Amino acid sequence: MVKRLITVATRLAVLVALAMLWLPAQANELTVEPDRTRLYEGEVLTLTVKGSTSIDINLSNLFDFDISSLPSPDIEKVKPDFEILGRNQQYSIRTVNGDMVGEITWTYQLAPKSTGELTIPSLTFKDSVSRPVTIEVVAGTPPDQANTGRDSFIELETDKAEVYVQEQLVLTVRLFFRGNLIRGELSDPQHPDAIIEPLGKQREFSRQRDGVRYRVVERRYALFPQKPRPLNLPPIRFEGQARDADGSLKFLRDSATLFEVPVKDVPAEFSGSTWLPATSLSLAESGMPPVLNLTAGDNLTRTLSLQATGLPAEALPPLPESVPDGIRSYPEEPQRNTSIGPDGITSTLTQTRALVPVQAGQLTLPAIRIPWWDTESDSEKVAVIPAQTLNVTSTEGSSAPVAEAPNGSQGTPPETASKEGPGNTGSAPGSKFWQWVSIVLAGIWVLTMLAWWRSRRMASAALTSTDSADGENERDAFEQVLGAAKSGHASAPGLFVHWVNLHQPGHDFRSASDVFRLFPAPDLEMELRSLQAHLFSQDRSGGRNSAEPWNGTNLVKALRQFREHMGRSPSENGLPPLYPGSLSV
Repeated sequence: MVKRLITVATRLAVLVALAMLWLPAQANELTVEPDRTRLYEGEVLTLTVKGSTSIDINLSNLFDFDISSLPSPDIEKVKPDFEILGRNQQYSIRTVNGDMVGEITWTYQLAPKSTGELTIPSLTFKDSVSRPVTIEVVAGTPPDQANTGRDSFIELETDKAEVYVQEQLVLTVRLFFRGNLIRGELSDPQHPDAIIEPLGKQREFSRQRDGVRYRVVERRYALFPQKPRPLNLPPIRFEGQARDADGSLKFLRDSATLFEVPVKDVPAEFSGSTWLPATSLSLAESGMPPVLNLTAGDNLTRTLSLQATGLPAEALPPLPESVPDGIRSYPEEPQRNTSIGPDGITSTLTQTRALVPVQAGQLTLPAIRIPWWDTESDSEKVAVIPAQTLNVTSTEGSSAPVAEAPNGSQGTPPETASKEGPGNTGSAPGSKFWQWVSIVLAGIWVLTMLAWWRSRRMASAALTSTDSADGENERDAFEQVLGAAKSGHASAPGLFVHWVNLHQPGHDFRSASDVFRLFPAPDLEMELRSLQAHLFSQDRSGGRNSAEPWNGTNLVKALRQFREHMGRSPSENGLPPLYPGSLSV
């Protein structure tokens, strides 16, 4: 008897287990219950749907079970007015008049897509149909502007109400939420007519708001509108999940839209060629001697620095390169740096040049003027470095020009020039001693330069050998130059200089200007300048002009012609420059 009871109990347990896994077919009723019928935009609605179905259990059903085939109502009908954030389902079994009935409960988290009266349409489950439910979605925030009834919300803030085209606008996004955040996604601002840069990492802190303590995530962005028309950013959205202190799971959702920001065009009274809207801009100089009395052949290292607050480094224009005919200029590659802080972007353009006066007399370095627009005072200002006059002498007490060698380098040093004039048939006893001293010093100088040149040739040859061992050769380097030139990449000038150093070892060129001083190529120089102008115009053309797509056909052609010309031996093309770009004091 006991054994029989155990067998019956075992069969009942199997039947209950099968009932929980298999719920086919006949539906009896379907109810829809929202947790509320009135809510504010940004809040989440919890919708509970209950249905029941009779159970037909037999052994053949056990092996046909497929969890994906479990029945559910057609909740997709709510998508025109609601976004489904989450869903869950539970089953229970009960007996009615000897028949087994399965009861199913579905729980959905719905976010309204708009305000006003929204309808949850009739849902169907098997043969059952629910009644439609009307939900009222109210714009704004809960009463008294207190966010005590909201679990999360977004605040947007800018440092200015309006800006000029390409002027920096700092946007602050703050997300307030309660509970322990399990999952969350906060969107970034985007706009096709604006350059947007994040300002460092996000900050996290706590803040009291209307007596409620919230956790806050703060992000900052620098926006640079590129077109003079109102800026309307898409809404900033947040979706996530958090747990309360009691362990219950909450769905968080909110969105906020920034007000329309007027974007003004470049003022007609602006006189500069490059539009520079900034809160501050300064031009500094270093390296010049306090007394501008020099001797021909002296080497000066002049450094100009342009610093701007509220502009990226790519927006800063190249500094003027003009120098008088009696001075040789050897520029290095300009250095652009951008520093990012919570209040915006600060950028610096640094240009260093070696200046070598080769002619006696008064040589004037022209003034440098950079017009810019002060966005705080709303007026044009000019950063200026005044003109400077160098008093250059060839030798002590003489103002004769310095002779130049045919290859463009400085000729005989001033110390070796004879002081005998037409009326001098001899010299003082002490003057011969100093003449011999000058000759000896000149000879030492010539030997030093020859030794330096030979050591550079040997070092360059060793470097070329090492590069070849690593698989890098002149032909590969030239193909890289062609690829960058064709696509208009910013690396083209640097790759060009690298290739020339491989093709003509011993010169140690530092810039394209160094190359063209020894190997003149006006067509190629013009095409490289066109590429630089194109790169500089990108992302900053909203004020007046629009950047055209790059066409590298002419640059590629000029490079191939230059390479054919460079096929000659280095001895046919001249010697390295006397004052290379690496030479400084």
